[in-house]
Amino acid sequence: MPDAIPKPLSAAPVPDRFADIRSWVFDLDDTLYSSHTGLFGQVSDRIQLYLQRCLSISAEEASLVRADFYRRHGTTLRGLIVEHGIVPDAFLDFVHDIDHSPLEPDPALVTAIERLPGRRFILTNGSRSHAERILARIGFGDPFDDIFDIIRADFLPKPHPDTYRRFLGQNDIDPLTAVMFEDLPRNLEVPKSLGMATVLVVPHGTDSVPVEAWETAANAAHIDHLTDDLGGFLSRLTPRR
Repeated sequence: MPDAIPKPLSAAPVPDRFADIRSWVFDLDDTLYSSHTGLFGQVSDRIQLYLQRCLSISAEEASLVRADFYRRHGTTLRGLIVEHGIVPDAFLDFVHDIDHSPLEPDPALVTAIERLPGRRFILTNGSRSHAERILARIGFGDPFDDIFDIIRADFLPKPHPDTYRRFLGQNDIDPLTAVMFEDLPRNLEVPKSLGMATVLVVPHGTDSVPVEAWETAANAAHIDHLTDDLGGFLSRLTPRR
């Protein structure tokens, strides 16, 4: 049964912790938009279907394989590359072929991110083209200095430490002056160990997130802050600067 990470700190940010932040790093799916849109649910369904077709297995078998790949390899894609030698481009094109219409513009979030001092980045296990479609639907112009996608990571997904190090190195980011925003607790463990501040983004109206016990430490010590309203969280930072 899944455990739940308790709310580690108040959802209201502590401005002093962010005073020296110069690099703002955001996950994409279920972080820059609400999980309530069901958008990543569509991607999840496409991953399931790809597994069934690629391996000629039932839906039930695909669910088991997917859970196994997630645990051992970080993503289904990585598992398929390592264990079945698939061509990743075909996988990415297939799973990201979704209906984006449930995703509406979020001018409050756009404004909050555009006002952040320093540089802004996307670090995603998805593709750049998927990220660009999402950002356009939300209403972003071009506020991000880099979109570091799974292709740039050589298909080695978060939470692998080498992916974070490659991202930080290519963008000349000092982790001590950086913050990571993520919806998956286990993807914040490495950033925290490198010295980054960490913020867990949870679904609206919740103050915890269900996770499997193996995914993360019980006390969630690697999570500095938790919020169910990313735009509101960020907007409370800038007026105090």
